[in-house]
Amino acid sequence: MKRVITADVTIIGGGIAGLWLFRRLNNMGYKALLLENETLGGGQTVKSQGIIHGGIKYALSGNLTKASECIAGMPARWLSSMQGEGELDLTSVKVLSDHQFMWTPGGFGSRMAAFFGSKALRGRVDPVSKSELPEAFNTSAFKGKLYKLNESVVDIESVVRALIDGLEDRLIKVDWENDTTLKLNDDKSIVGIEIARGDDHCLIEARNFVFTAGEGTGDLLDRWGLESPKMQLRPLHMVMVEHDYPHPVYAHCVSTDIVPRLTLTSHPSENGRWVWYMGADLAESGVKRDPKDLIEKAKKELKKLMPWVDLGGARWGTLRVNRAEPKQNKLLRPDAAYCKVIKNGMVTWPTKLALAPNLSDEVIKNLEEQGIKPEGNEGFVAENLPRPEVTRPFWEGHLED
Repeated sequence: MKRVITADVTIIGGGIAGLWLFRRLNNMGYKALLLENETLGGGQTVKSQGIIHGGIKYALSGNLTKASECIAGMPARWLSSMQGEGELDLTSVKVLSDHQFMWTPGGFGSRMAAFFGSKALRGRVDPVSKSELPEAFNTSAFKGKLYKLNESVVDIESVVRALIDGLEDRLIKVDWENDTTLKLNDDKSIVGIEIARGDDHCLIEARNFVFTAGEGTGDLLDRWGLESPKMQLRPLHMVMVEHDYPHPVYAHCVSTDIVPRLTLTSHPSENGRWVWYMGADLAESGVKRDPKDLIEKAKKELKKLMPWVDLGGARWGTLRVNRAEPKQNKLLRPDAAYCKVIKNGMVTWPTKLALAPNLSDEVIKNLEEQGIKPEGNEGFVAENLPRPEVTRPFWEGHLED
């Protein structure tokens, strides 16, 4: 016999976009399921740097762009939830840093001081006096300027666990290659998702299917038989180093270019050391480099920018990451979260970790316009189906002495 599970909304993809939406819909009383074929948060989400961007780094050209304006309110929404006062309860999330810094090497101070002191950025960027320097920069060898940004850095695994807490029986592990099929009508509307494991056949029906699978959405669109919306992949080649330097760093290094020279976040490893995870121009320009060459470049950059840091005995590695987004002209960065309604489904990309709340707003608005309203979900479960696991730290298996 075929079991049928009927939901209001079925979310396909367990990255930050799907997880935030999953929690919010269930909180509102929707019968919402989430399907994931790998680990929860294990794709682009865990490979991000955990920064709740406020858009300041996008304003380095001297103007507040549409991208920086759209994302400006996101840190406050995340912070409100982490303080137990927002749309979700994220009080259990581990905050690695309450803020990001932006630092300039020696010689760029006056230009950046004028920029960060501009009226447009007042109240969002604060200069840091010498007496308030964090330990990693509190040395006479630091010759630049430091600015404080209202951007938290969070531990991704703890975010994932907070978003699924108490809702584990509405999560389903699927396998698109072997036992899971997207069933379609002739008009390409979705009948449901069928899971066939031996003699156990389950059909998942829903009034709406929301695709939040990041890079995997391209394959799902092919299975759906849709040629649009198109997806683009913007690659990065990130660098990681695990070391014994005792002070964490959460900062963008900027100079005269629009893109930060280096963005560095710190993550505690299980053996008590820090893992520094490095992106920005180092990762963008590093796409064409092999791992060994990129690591050498990273060593030279750190020696030049932070000569007081001793990284002797460190373990190094690199990680290639694809940022999945709606296709733009010339592979430009999208300005906001993306949500497009197609038949009885939606195709979405958050484009940034911080924009997950913005994406959920768009999905909920579209559900309401379609007359799909919550009618209560007490006792709603997906019984006797496998559950996806939560992702592990991104550096596992990627570091070498």
